[in-house]
Amino acid sequence: MQICKRLSAIALVVGLLGCSGANPDNLRPWEDARQPSAPNATRPESPKVYGSKLRPGQPYVVIRGDTLYAIAFRLGIDFKELAARNSIGPPFTIKVGQTLSTDIAAVTPSEKSASRLTQTPTSKKSPSKASKTTKPTVSAPKPSKVTTAIKKSSPASKPRSNVVSQPVSRWRWPSEGKVIRTYSSNLHKGIDLSGDRGDPVRAVASGKVVYAGTGVTGYGSLLIIKHNDTYLSAYGHNERLLVSENTSVTAGQQIATMGSSGTDSVKLHFELRRRGKPVDPLTLLPMRR
Repeated sequence: MQICKRLSAIALVVGLLGCSGANPDNLRPWEDARQPSAPNATRPESPKVYGSKLRPGQPYVVIRGDTLYAIAFRLGIDFKELAARNSIGPPFTIKVGQTLSTDIAAVTPSEKSASRLTQTPTSKKSPSKASKTTKPTVSAPKPSKVTTAIKKSSPASKPRSNVVSQPVSRWRWPSEGKVIRTYSSNLHKGIDLSGDRGDPVRAVASGKVVYAGTGVTGYGSLLIIKHNDTYLSAYGHNERLLVSENTSVTAGQQIATMGSSGTDSVKLHFELRRRGKPVDPLTLLPMRR
């Protein structure tokens, strides 16, 4: 009997040792399952939002979806100044990967035009110094006649510039909603209008769509319309855009539907920019009864 008891005790001890040895093996899969969680702490950052690297005075690399107007809008500067700083002419097209200088204080458009004017007189003086005979003076009036002919033909090209710089005779309200937030030069660069989801959003004046997208931080689905060389209008937080970039629109035309993109409630955020700087829209929009 004692032998049986000893054997049963030994068997019990062996069984306990076997169970204790099995636990680490059972825990290993659980421990291994935790290993992938460590790399999660070092996951790469999510793609940076448009404009995160856009700082005044610093070089900016153009990414997909950028337009010169949207970049200037984000910086709060005149698109013409940004174009002149980077020697970009109409239609102000930029390419992905292109590096833009945003230091518009370095060279202004007026300085560029002044440098061009100073260069032309020097070119005229050099031929006169080279020839002292009277024959060049006789041929001099002939170019002057050609220049007068060019000047006479120049009025034909004026209507094009007038279309671009044509002043807005009458502004229209972009929405029938009530003003729920007014303009503040420091805190709020436009006005907010109330409404229901899907309400029409209309162009405040005729012009051309120069930006349509969701790339500008804080504006949701955004439309920017160029009315002339002086004024731009912006419409933010739209539900749906009904026009695309480079589309001409007329005053009062529906361009979008009201929504809550990029914000927590349905509303229209509306801005007017004069030479790149925000202005109070209520000073230009007609008074409501």
